[in-house]
Amino acid sequence: MKNPARLQTLAMPLALIGICIFFALRESAFIGPRNLTQLLVEFSITGTLALGMFMILLTGQIDLSVGSGVGLIGGLAAVLATQQAWPAPLALVAGTLVAVILWALMGALIVRHRIPAFIITLGGLLVFKGLFWLVIQNSTVPVTRGDQDNLYSLLTTYYLPAPAGLVLAAGVLGVLGLAGWRSRSARITHGLPVAAPGTLALRWIAAAGGTLGLVLVCNQFRGLPLPLVILAATAGGVFFLTRHTPFGRHLYAIGGNEEAAVLSGIPVPRVLITAYVLMGVAVALTGFMTTAYSGASTTTVGDLMELDAIAACVIGGTALRGGRGTVFGVLAGTLIMAALLNGMTLLAVAPEAKFIARGVVLALAVWMDVRLGGGHARA
Repeated sequence: MKNPARLQTLAMPLALIGICIFFALRESAFIGPRNLTQLLVEFSITGTLALGMFMILLTGQIDLSVGSGVGLIGGLAAVLATQQAWPAPLALVAGTLVAVILWALMGALIVRHRIPAFIITLGGLLVFKGLFWLVIQNSTVPVTRGDQDNLYSLLTTYYLPAPAGLVLAAGVLGVLGLAGWRSRSARITHGLPVAAPGTLALRWIAAAGGTLGLVLVCNQFRGLPLPLVILAATAGGVFFLTRHTPFGRHLYAIGGNEEAAVLSGIPVPRVLITAYVLMGVAVALTGFMTTAYSGASTTTVGDLMELDAIAACVIGGTALRGGRGTVFGVLAGTLIMAALLNGMTLLAVAPEAKFIARGVVLALAVWMDVRLGGGHARA
């Protein structure tokens, strides 16, 4: 069991390094500051959706409707902000509320009426796609009125100034160091095994090097992109929820064994509905960023994003049957997907080849979950 686990752990960094080397050799612009910054924007958009999917998969459920939801919520906010002349912040809040209501209803149907999530969310995929096309009337709806930028359009066009990016990086590293040390102290208190202080320090140094390097590369272009800040905040929130709250422990428990979770007194219905509500928030954030990145809401916004989100989670080690996965794994899996798609776009790969590549990656991700996930995946 130990060798497959080690292989699964090493597979992600090796795959990412291999992808980056391949595209860098084929096109030197791949590792340029401009393209890396755009890659981070794409990574942030997919990563935000994948983090929402992560909480659903932890419980052993699934959500196939998120891609259509991304288009619907982004399109609704675009219509309100441009055609209805709503202030952009109000349009974004309204879109978020609609997403929360829709996903709460889906969660309630799944839990209260014991309908398989696959069926409900597949129906949601079709319903949301139809509603999306009705909302935008099968046309292109821009995210701005005239030539003036608003909060909506700035979601993917605003970059933090260089000093602000460095200050933010320092703050993140400080929080990571404190959280790591507190986690180690808590494990010692409860008599659990811990890593040596030197190992903890090396991990922090590696994180510091990567974070500062990332900021410096972005500063060579325009600065740290706002979507990356949104992703970092989302990842921090999901990490806290899943690792440091009873809600997070309940997610893992339900995915590990739902019957045992019920017998142990865990409020399974409430936890599952809450997970879908949080998925709705992630869909709203992703919908806004995806639409802003496209510059307008069109009928193709959100297409196949549900598959990218699922693939990112599974590549990162999240079990399709629930009960296993980490936030860092999801981010690593998302980065692999984003690098692959970005590199193919840079090389002007034909759309049909992109579809094939995404399908192969998804199939390989599921294979890894089944073959390398051990007995849990085959149970």
